[in-house]
Amino acid sequence: MDALTGLLEGPRARGAFMIRACLDPPWAIRVEDRAPLTLMLLVRGEAWIVPDGGERLRLRPGDLAIARGPDPYTCADDPATAPQALILPGGECSYPDGRPLNGVMDLGVRTWGHRPDGGTVVLIGTYQMRGEIGGRLLDALPPLLSLTTDVWDCPLTPFLGEEIVREAPGQEIVLDRLLDLLVIAALRAWFARPEAEPPAWYRAQADPVVGPVLRLLQDDPAHPWTVAALAAKAGVSRAALARRFTGLVGEPPMTYLTGWRLALAADRLRDTDDTIGAIARQVGYGSAFALSTAFKRAYEVSPQEWRTRAA
Repeated sequence: MDALTGLLEGPRARGAFMIRACLDPPWAIRVEDRAPLTLMLLVRGEAWIVPDGGERLRLRPGDLAIARGPDPYTCADDPATAPQALILPGGECSYPDGRPLNGVMDLGVRTWGHRPDGGTVVLIGTYQMRGEIGGRLLDALPPLLSLTTDVWDCPLTPFLGEEIVREAPGQEIVLDRLLDLLVIAALRAWFARPEAEPPAWYRAQADPVVGPVLRLLQDDPAHPWTVAALAAKAGVSRAALARRFTGLVGEPPMTYLTGWRLALAADRLRDTDDTIGAIARQVGYGSAFALSTAFKRAYEVSPQEWRTRAA
């Protein structure tokens, strides 16, 4: 497994907030939902995304934007348009003065706005809990990124447009998986761009020494790796590997391995019913106690608390 594959295994939407927004200018929506990740795909019209800090983005039909929470931002037809609605955690919606707006602009199945054939149409998918997105994935992303049509052409887009307004058995699961696939496709395209400034571990994959070591750690995290064993596999000395790995990845090999093991444990606590002891063995810890100690140090909650919150 390469490091990018390991990273992109993270998205696992569960009951994601999905909506088709149909709006007529002038329009502006203030987003303060603190969601860990939101994808916006412009189907028709023009839109701006204006973060409280950083550069604003202009979207044209076919363009896609991904916003990493929890920082707020405003979506509008023009940066100068004042917000007319406020999106809060859990999909709650209100007027800027606090009056509830829920239901006022509903237009049908997962459709919201002024009228179904509005001048601007945006498909929106939101992961509502941080546990649905791997921490290493979130850490690797800027607060706001976009892919324009000259570098982005995804066949999933029309399918999502059809499915987001459909009501059928199992539809929530279909939409969750579609959102996961769309995010993965978008991030793969984004990481491939030279101006994307990918994280250090991604760039390190190309290194003839560090790249193979990263793949060893990704493929078999439960192995009792040591710097000496990794150095032997790479054909260099311990000191040379430690220096090269730290210089390229930004942290020593064992620190990287610990982070990867705990990220895997967090995913398995959320996605499986395996005991904490079984998960500990799967990711390279000798006991449930050893995993719990390391997990609480990194995530500030116990594995059981993490599992309960994710449920």
